[in-house]
Amino acid sequence: MKQQQKILVFLAAAVGLLILPLMLQGFGDAWVRILDMALLFVLLSLGLNIVVGYAGLLDLGYVAFFAIGAYTYGLMASPHLTETFPALAAMFPDGLHMSLWVILPVAAGIAGLFGVLLGAPTLRLRGDYLAIVTLGFGEIIRVFMNNLDHPVNITNGPKGLLGIDSLHFFGIDLGKKLSVLGFEVSSVSLYYYLFLALVVISVVICHRLELSRVGRAWMAIREDEIAAKAMGINTRNLKLLAFGMGATFGGVSGAMFAAFQRFISPESFSLMESVMIVAMVVLGGVGHLPGVILGAVLLSGLPEVLRYVAGPLQEMSGGRLDASILRQLLTALAMIIVMLARPRGLWPSPEHGKSLQNVKS
Repeated sequence: MKQQQKILVFLAAAVGLLILPLMLQGFGDAWVRILDMALLFVLLSLGLNIVVGYAGLLDLGYVAFFAIGAYTYGLMASPHLTETFPALAAMFPDGLHMSLWVILPVAAGIAGLFGVLLGAPTLRLRGDYLAIVTLGFGEIIRVFMNNLDHPVNITNGPKGLLGIDSLHFFGIDLGKKLSVLGFEVSSVSLYYYLFLALVVISVVICHRLELSRVGRAWMAIREDEIAAKAMGINTRNLKLLAFGMGATFGGVSGAMFAAFQRFISPESFSLMESVMIVAMVVLGGVGHLPGVILGAVLLSGLPEVLRYVAGPLQEMSGGRLDASILRQLLTALAMIIVMLARPRGLWPSPEHGKSLQNVKS
């Protein structure tokens, strides 16, 4: 009976997720856009959870892989490179507009490679020292993107990349409305379904990883690296694998972000974004997939919802309080309250040994 109830709940949730954007687009595309960004942050949080939640490696520069994926898509699906390099313009007279099926593996591969390159020199570092190094890596990538506009203009510097192609998926242009049986599905709703499919695939991958030998080895390293090494676990290779796999998720998310926004600039990949992604994982519940998803959805949607609270508060103060500062203050206050009330996260993983309580000694 419990199994049937779980199936019914699962089906109801699936139907709700499928019809949610169609209902919200009647109130304007802004609400569906909030859902789209929430799903992108869920993807990012799932990737960071591999590094922080499974392997126990504190990474404060995760936004760097997000930026690498975004710029990979932006450069391969925009006229920027053909305008900068005449040789490319001769080879691609209509502009460099690569297919999604080409760009996505490339973005994931490059981000994963940079993840391994970050992990290699930090294998002996733990805790605060590892956090400082990864923080520096994230800032280095952002500064590079901000300054690679001379002597050769590769990233267009602080002006960002314009004219990025929208996604084309099985002949459907996600940048345009789609009419289905006389019902119009907006562009942001089409992106929602693509992002939702990616989230579902990512959750399945992360769940299988968690139950695999690799996942158990990561958790052993997280709990006690010296004991894990003594048991014969190759901690070096597994740490590199964690960095590489987590970075791959970030690269895919970045590519989707660039296609969705159709404009990217270094300001989108600041330190604050890294801190927010880490906060999503910690606030939801480190190492627990439902908690990570919940934390990502709440922390990405809460600032947007608080716009409707900060505005009236600004009017009540006679305009003396800035609405954006009020919004940040309310978000920080909500995070503090949650962490005081639920120090292990909103939906933490079950305690170790809980399943053995009923076992007779």
